[in-house]
Amino acid sequence: MTRALSRAALPLAVLLVAIWLGAALTRHRPEPAAPDPPARRIETGPRIWYPVGQYPVLALPDGERRTVRSVLNIRESMRFGDYVWNDQHIPKGDTWVRIDLGRQLLSVFRDGHEIGSAVILYGTDGKPTPTGVFPIMEKQVEHRSTLYDAEMPFMLRLTGDGVAIHASNVRRGSATHGCIGVPPSFAALLFAAVKRGDTVAIVPPARIRG
Repeated sequence: MTRALSRAALPLAVLLVAIWLGAALTRHRPEPAAPDPPARRIETGPRIWYPVGQYPVLALPDGERRTVRSVLNIRESMRFGDYVWNDQHIPKGDTWVRIDLGRQLLSVFRDGHEIGSAVILYGTDGKPTPTGVFPIMEKQVEHRSTLYDAEMPFMLRLTGDGVAIHASNVRRGSATHGCIGVPPSFAALLFAAVKRGDTVAIVPPARIRG
């Protein structure tokens, strides 16, 4: 199944600047269709730190609010297959994942600091990705879906009916049967960073938020 996915994803830092300053996030204009460039790991500039007492807050679909202490300084729009990972000098702490379906972006946080980000694939209208807050129920490095007869490496199961985060060929025009697909190299890093029970918050597109 496919969907027309042609928009570059803006880094989370852009959204948080809007929250922090009380400004509205400007939508990125759709780009003309073109062949996808090779997948790449984007290098970042110095981490963006927020002043104590002025931390931005992200609201989860269940109403819980999570404080953000710093974010990755991603200096360009991310494209299909792109990801960032930088956890240098970030202390151990609670790890959670935020998936924004509207912006097609997954962000990983540890101790309030963003340590990873990737452009994702998600479900079609016929097989939509569920939204809400989910614990990681199961982890498998090697997993094969019996329902779709497909390999799903670095699988992180979120629901009893098989919705999971897993490695995928993240490319323009593709979609999933409800799972979250991430670049394989990023999937391996994410798999190592999280444990069973960690929170995954899947945020719906803005147009259907309550």
